[in-house]
Amino acid sequence: MIEKDRKKAFLDGLKRDQRERDAGYRAQALKMFPHVCEKCGREFSGKNLRELTVHHKDGNHFNNPSDGSNWAMLCLYCHDDEHGTLEQRGIIDAANHALTRDKGLVHNPFENLKNLFPAEENDEQSGEENP
Repeated sequence: MIEKDRKKAFLDGLKRDQRERDAGYRAQALKMFPHVCEKCGREFSGKNLRELTVHHKDGNHFNNPSDGSNWAMLCLYCHDDEHGTLEQRGIIDAANHALTRDKGLVHNPFENLKNLFPAEENDEQSGEENP
């Protein structure tokens, strides 16, 4: 009897989660916009519709106007590229949603590598530079 109750509670939770998702911004965006990635132009339908995501243009996931003006439909790859491009440049979204430079994201793991090895006398005498 306990197992049956757990199963019912689990299924009820799944149904509740689906209703919440349907009421969420992704479901709204899927109803408003064509199922096409705005960046690469790939079309989505059926099973692969799950690969189409909603990108927030201003980076604020809480800014979901009912007219969809802050949303762009992007495939998983273009969405990752859009966010990755910002991260690679060291640009982050600050609390006021202004783009700023974050020096903590610009990290060179090999920066002190040459300091770990002693300079060889042969390199200094021959005029070769250490990389």
